Amino acid sequence: MEETLKLTEEWDKVFPKSSKVNHRKVTFHNRYGITLAADLYEPKNQEGKLPALAVCGPFGAVKEQSSGLYAQTMAERGYLAIAFDPSFTGESGGTPRYMASPDINTEDFQAAVDFLSVQENVDPEKIGIIGICGWGGMALNAAAIDTRLKASVASTMYDMSRVNAKGYFDGEDSEEARYEKRKALNAQRTADYRNGTYQRAGGVVDPVPEDAPFFVKDYHDYYKTARGYHKRSLNSNEGWNTIGCMSFLNQPILQYSSEIRSAVLLIHGDKAHSCYFSRDAFQKLKGDNKELMLIPGAVHTDLYDKMDVIPFDKIDEFFKKYLK
Repeated sequence: MEETLKLTEEWDKVFPKSSKVNHRKVTFHNRYGITLAADLYEPKNQEGKLPALAVCGPFGAVKEQSSGLYAQTMAERGYLAIAFDPSFTGESGGTPRYMASPDINTEDFQAAVDFLSVQENVDPEKIGIIGICGWGGMALNAAAIDTRLKASVASTMYDMSRVNAKGYFDGEDSEEARYEKRKALNAQRTADYRNGTYQRAGGVVDPVPEDAPFFVKDYHDYYKTARGYHKRSLNSNEGWNTIGCMSFLNQPILQYSSEIRSAVLLIHGDKAHSCYFSRDAFQKLKGDNKELMLIPGAVHTDLYDKMDVIPFDKIDEFFKKYLK
C-alpha cells in the first residue's frame, strides 16, 4: 500500500509555468515500499501514445527545480515527462529524511519506468530517462540494469560513489584516507544513536572562504541565491544526512556500464570541476549509440537551469533518434 503524501497543489516551481503543456501531480511506489511524488507534464493537444521521460536530480534538489525545468521543456517538445523527488527527499516518502543510497536511488529510476510503462498514453517501447548531476550517475546505473530503457541522458554527471570513496579529484584515494573517513562517519553514527537524532553534514558552505575552490563558489552562487533556492531543497538549507552517504563508500555505481546496450548521451560543461566523471564514464561505454557532448565555457551549475546553455535541441534530437 502506498504512503499517503501531502502534496502542494499550487505552482511553487523556480521556473515559470508553460502554457504549452498540461501539468498535474502524481505518485508511484518503488520496491522498497516508498511512495514517490512527481510532477507530470504532457504536451497539449497531442493524441496517441507518446514517448516518455523520467527526470531526477541534482542530489539534494527537488522536482520544483532543475528536473522540473527539464521535464517541462521536453514536454513542450512532445514527450510525456515526469520530474520526481527521489526517496527521502522533497515531497516523496521515506524516513529518516534526506537519506541516500546507490541501490534505492537507482530503484527510484526503475520505479519511474514502472509507472510510465503502464500509462495509457505512453508507448512502453519509447521510454528514456534524464539524470542531472548526482542523479546522472544513477541514470547510467539504471541504464545498466533496466532493459526497458531505450535511451538515457546524463547531464553534468557526478559520480557520488567515486567522490565519497576517493575524494574530490581523487585526492583521497588511499586505504588510509578511506579508513579515517569510515572512522569519523561511524563515530558520528554512535553519537547519533545516543542522541536520537541524525547529524547532517555537507551542504553548501556559507559564507564562502576567499580561498575556496571555484566549484565551491559555483555551488554557493547557485544554491544560496534565488536562482537555486527552494524551501524543500536540501542543498538550499541544511546539507545531507551523513549516514545516508556511507553506503556509497562500499557500493560503487557504474560497475557494468560497459554492458549498456541502449543509447547514452553524456553532457558536461568543459569548465565543470566534475567533467572528468563524464569523460571517464564515456570511455567505459561501448557501441556507436554512445555520445559525449562538452559545452564550451560551461561550469557545473550552468546545466542546471540556464536555458541558453542546456542543449535541449541536442537532447530532443537524441531521444527522437533512439525512441523510435
